[in-house]
Amino acid sequence: MTNVINISPSQTRLGWIGTGVMGASMCGHLIEKGFAMTVYNRSQSKAQPLIDRGATWADSPRAVAEQSDVIFTIVGFPHDVRQVYLCKNDGVLAGCKPGNIVVDMTTSEPSLAVELHHAAKQQQVHSLDAPVSGGDLGARNAALSIMIGGDEDVVAAMQPCFQAMGKTIVHQGAAGAGQHTKMVNQTLIATGMIGVCEALIYAHRAGLDLETVMKSVSSGAAGSWSLSNLAPRIIENNFDPGFFVEHFIKDMGIVLSESRRMGLSMPGLALGEQLYQSVKAKGYGRCGTHALTLALADMSGIDWKDR
Repeated sequence: MTNVINISPSQTRLGWIGTGVMGASMCGHLIEKGFAMTVYNRSQSKAQPLIDRGATWADSPRAVAEQSDVIFTIVGFPHDVRQVYLCKNDGVLAGCKPGNIVVDMTTSEPSLAVELHHAAKQQQVHSLDAPVSGGDLGARNAALSIMIGGDEDVVAAMQPCFQAMGKTIVHQGAAGAGQHTKMVNQTLIATGMIGVCEALIYAHRAGLDLETVMKSVSSGAAGSWSLSNLAPRIIENNFDPGFFVEHFIKDMGIVLSESRRMGLSMPGLALGEQLYQSVKAKGYGRCGTHALTLALADMSGIDWKDR
């Protein structure tokens, strides 16, 4: 295996694939640090703000890799990750050369992260899985939690990039360990969001002022990131996505699949997954995860948006 490159804005060319709700902000922070950037997204219009800030457009994932030393990806689903990396004609690995580093920041399957690590290694390419948590706010504020799986020396070399995007940067172990850690994160969020949404619905039906209630409960033992950051959006009827419902359903599916493989019973998460399926069925799949409120309120005959 080739030595790991030294990474600095003056000598390292970066590539970025996936300029959605979170990816655009994350990529933007690296541009601000002075890195030369090549970008690709299925919809070029979503990458245009980054191009306006100096990024170069490429027509395919392969073209991004051919023009970059380090390639980041943050796309939607595991099948997107597989296509972006392993497509023989236009995939990232088809355009990589020995010594390149690829970093998948998509929340994806741990087994796929291991597969990508082995496929990259065959080409003398370094690979990390580095999913993130913190939503759109964390991405915009460069305050993400980054959970990393892969070789320790590669993780160490990548610190200048990770530090530009996140505040909590932890190497969790070998390939796949970052994705397993993100599954722990998503399990915590799934059941926690049920509590946040049901509590606000209860407060509304009890005739309480929701903002006044928040002053009492958000700083005590019931406090959480979801309560502090998403409950205000729920109260304001702002269900714009910090993280899409349909992507969260994908994540819970991965956890449930992994739990079956490991012989675990996870009834709380299974309930959360079913509730989120109802959110999607009601047409809120492209809303934020806090849109769970709309489905739960409907079960009690409450039109949350018209309360």
